[in-house]
Amino acid sequence: QVQLVESGGGLVQAGGSLRLACAASGRTFRSNPMGWFRQAPGKEREVVAAIGRRGVYADSVEGRFTISRDNAKNTLYLQMNSLKLEDPAVYYCAAGTRSVYSVSGSNYLRQIATYTYWGQGTQVTVSS
Repeated sequence: QVQLVESGGGLVQAGGSLRLACAASGRTFRSNPMGWFRQAPGKEREVVAAIGRRGVYADSVEGRFTISRDNAKNTLYLQMNSLKLEDPAVYYCAAGTRSVYSVSGSNYLRQIATYTYWGQGTQVTVSS
């Protein structure tokens, strides 16, 4: 059974940092797309950052957030710096099953339909 378990969320002051982690079990995803999405109350789920052969970012987090993966630990990370009042949401980890070497470009990384497995989410709250 595949599981994605997020950790690292919490409350931080604006301008602060958090590091989210997503531990995968049940299979490895070293050649598969993985990503972080977020959903704020009343809003649709949106991509934050994703990684295939390279990383992609939402415009709103470019330069502040960094996605990385440790294939040896089967873990995905999201380093979030300079957090803003518009960043609070539930952050979800996601993993897809297609090989990143079977598709060209990176637009597919931004699409929810690319991802088969989802974590339960971790809350990020930013205070002023």
